[in-house]
Amino acid sequence: MNPVSFSIYVATKEIWRHRGRFFLLSLVIALITLLVLFIAALGEGLANGNRQYLKQLDAQLVVFREKSDYVIPSSQVDASILRAVRRVAGVASAGPVHTSTVEVVSTSPPIKVSLLGADAEFPGMPEVVAGSEFRGGDSNEAVIDRNFALRSGVKVGDEIEVRATQGPEDRVFRLAVVGLVGGQSYLFQPTIFVAPATWERIRPQSEADLRDDTPHPNVLAVRLEDPRQLNSMQARLLAEVPRIEVADIATTISNVPGYSAQQATVQTQGFFTLLIGILVIGGFFQIQVLQKIPQIGVLKAIGSSNASVGLAAILQIVIVTAMGVGFGSLLTFLLSLGFPPTVPLAFDGINAALSIVALMIIGPMGGLVSVIYAVKIEPLRALRLQ
Repeated sequence: MNPVSFSIYVATKEIWRHRGRFFLLSLVIALITLLVLFIAALGEGLANGNRQYLKQLDAQLVVFREKSDYVIPSSQVDASILRAVRRVAGVASAGPVHTSTVEVVSTSPPIKVSLLGADAEFPGMPEVVAGSEFRGGDSNEAVIDRNFALRSGVKVGDEIEVRATQGPEDRVFRLAVVGLVGGQSYLFQPTIFVAPATWERIRPQSEADLRDDTPHPNVLAVRLEDPRQLNSMQARLLAEVPRIEVADIATTISNVPGYSAQQATVQTQGFFTLLIGILVIGGFFQIQVLQKIPQIGVLKAIGSSNASVGLAAILQIVIVTAMGVGFGSLLTFLLSLGFPPTVPLAFDGINAALSIVALMIIGPMGGLVSVIYAVKIEPLRALRLQ
């Protein structure tokens, strides 16, 4: 029997002989896998809740008011800036984006939503996948996103009631749902899109705001004729249009309030979960090696090489880890089917694959100490003959 076949035989034979013990370790690895995958899904879900609208924005640059530090709620752009941006050479189109928060009270329970004002067919307004776009001007029409539809059960053709605080009192406005767009969450809330004039009429306002009927967008979404000229167009806009700041989409997302801190927290949790996995797997296999020192001594005494013993230990770790990761992935998939849409979980294929690869790597990493120890065992000392 060649050394590789011998190593495979020894590894699988021991797993089968002590299958109860190894099955329990596989369950532990499965639970670690479940935790890692859910943390990854939670991180992606929370990120989507903050950035989904911005990430899918049909634009390459975002224009802010100067001194707003790329924070959308802190920015307010004049209509003159919109006209100036549209005149800059290289700008294909620019659309206003108005943001605020209101409450839909016609659902049970009421749902907080991001009310976004945008011009149809301009950057900032997503593509409608069902129904039609709202009419321009001060219409009582709205387009909802899929997240709101899933949470509320509202569909195209229904009417919703929106409550907003204006001055000293709360007011309720009725909107006809005429269209549906894909998931467009913003600031952890589903979104409703309306025309800028409608947004200005129904958004929360102070008493001073009530005297001004001109809608002022928070930012401008700018689509370029040549997206490859991102840096040069950013410099051109700053040079030709006064009193603005310009950022790309990635910078805009990273400056969403709380986004960076939130992602750092989730990533730290994922890192420590993987570290715990390394320690658990390493500790188990180290105990395994200590318990079978005489058997390893016998194998070496009858001619087994250090390479064969080490390879058998590595194969054993890989097989048990693969069993645990496979079972944990299946369990994660089954559990994910039962979560309601209100839970911010998003199982991204790439992130899940990277997490599984990381879990497969931590198995051999965790058992590396036990492999080295097994290779260094002296036959005579293991058999207590020296």
